[in-house]
Amino acid sequence: MPESLSYVMVTPYTVAKSRTGGVLARLLSQVDLELVGAQLFAPDEAFAKEYAAILRAQNVSSNVTLLADYTEERLVPSGGRKHRTLLLLFKGENPCEKLAKICGHIFPEHIGDESLTGETIRDTYADLIIDPDTARVNYFEPAVMTPHGQKWAYRDLALFSSYLEGKGNIVNNVEYDDPLKIERTLVIIKPDNWQYASSRPGSIIDMFSRTGLRIIGIKVHRFTLEQALDFYGPVEAALKNKLAPVFGKKAKEALEKEFSLALSERTEKTLVETFGVEYAYDQFAQIVGFMSGMRPDDPANTCKPVKCMILVYEGIDAVKKIRDVLGPTDPLKAPGGTVRREFGSNVMVNTAHASDSPESVVRESAIVKVNENTLKSIIDEHLGC
Repeated sequence: MPESLSYVMVTPYTVAKSRTGGVLARLLSQVDLELVGAQLFAPDEAFAKEYAAILRAQNVSSNVTLLADYTEERLVPSGGRKHRTLLLLFKGENPCEKLAKICGHIFPEHIGDESLTGETIRDTYADLIIDPDTARVNYFEPAVMTPHGQKWAYRDLALFSSYLEGKGNIVNNVEYDDPLKIERTLVIIKPDNWQYASSRPGSIIDMFSRTGLRIIGIKVHRFTLEQALDFYGPVEAALKNKLAPVFGKKAKEALEKEFSLALSERTEKTLVETFGVEYAYDQFAQIVGFMSGMRPDDPANTCKPVKCMILVYEGIDAVKKIRDVLGPTDPLKAPGGTVRREFGSNVMVNTAHASDSPESVVRESAIVKVNENTLKSIIDEHLGC
């Protein structure tokens, strides 16, 4: 059966309440679909009106009417401010059916606490409160939106593509009283979290949410070899300075033991400059290979690029707050409750990266082209636009 493309749209309220990680954890761990794109955007009145019109064109059921009314009332700007909305693209067989199942239906009869099970995303994060006397809806928050058929998915995706035309990947929708106190920082959820269906990426985002920082940019990214070399370039010199003397000395000690021969300091220096340096470069090549799927010293490079997720956070002391939750480079030395202690394996496979200074944020953001997102091009390619 051919693969198709569908989506889940996480509503502004769900994003604002920092429930993004929980929603993503459910989706990634419970559907056999590939997450191929993610982007925050800020809908305007025209988008909301057209999206609502597509909903109403499907049928006239009360559930569809609820969603259409919600779209026109809650996806639009309020107080002159547009609101962050998250679009997630999934690819695979029968994506609409699978996503609808995990997102859950909207049942007006689910008005009693004991009727909710928490089985679906809407069971957990959505609200539908109906006055028992008048049968009128007092409050409705769907948490997520997803199409129930491929025909409508493609109409929606075409709308998303049109709306995202020319828009950047960063949502700037807040004016701060003291903007000089506001920092941005870059986070990368590394490839080890994407090797199989897992809630880990969502759980990591959920842990970062306790910083109180706002996510203003998100995208699925695959490092090119050139990007990885540029991104981790400063690490190469650091590894050489740190590891070459250590492993040059270890090589000398191993040779002395093997041949029962005392070697001179000159020999040790030679081993540092040869074996030690090569060992350090191999460690650097492993890091680049881990992040990009391609080693710089492998001319064939037959491996495919690997997936990671890039997030941009904004707020006061953003760099420090994120790194405090992330934990030290070595997961074994990280305190309990940090991301790396929870999910990391070693100093390389340590689950996530976070910029270590405002200057690094600028450098790293430029390398991964943080303001550019491939989500629109993925939609256009699939729809044959």
